[in-house]
Amino acid sequence: MYLLQDMWEGVWDFMDLGGTVLWFLFGLAVVMWALLVERAWYYKTGLKKEMAHILQDWDGRAERKSKRAHQIRQKLISQVSMQIDQYLPLIKTLIALAPLFGLLGTVTGMIRVFEVMALTGGGDAKAMSSGVSMATIPTMAGMVTALSGVFGFTYLEKLAKTEKQLLEDNLNLD
Repeated sequence: MYLLQDMWEGVWDFMDLGGTVLWFLFGLAVVMWALLVERAWYYKTGLKKEMAHILQDWDGRAERKSKRAHQIRQKLISQVSMQIDQYLPLIKTLIALAPLFGLLGTVTGMIRVFEVMALTGGGDAKAMSSGVSMATIPTMAGMVTALSGVFGFTYLEKLAKTEKQLLEDNLNLD
């Protein structure tokens, strides 16, 4: 019990050192990773069921050579591609925003340093250190969040491309 309490206090102290911007960055990271996990879960479970249903309907068609059949095939591929790509632009945007939130933390931390310098005449290094930590911690957190998101997004992008190609390959035109 005390271990969890100590961990929580450590996290709370870290978030306090980073300032308000770190909480916004934390929220961004939670949303980003929730979307990444949702997409991975969808690709592994829901998409498989949809693809099986579409392939079953396509294989049940008596005729697959006409222009109309080709248009139906393109429509099916387009619909599934839209479902596969859902949320990917939003995830990419959140990844791009993470370092910007970190930079916002840097700016707010440096403003605190300058305020301390103005009040103390620049001689109190101990007072300035809280502003410096408030400047560096969000920057680091923003970069870590963006990097982890890039790895997750790259995996999803590769998976999405593979699934689209698999669908195109399996919807044969006789």
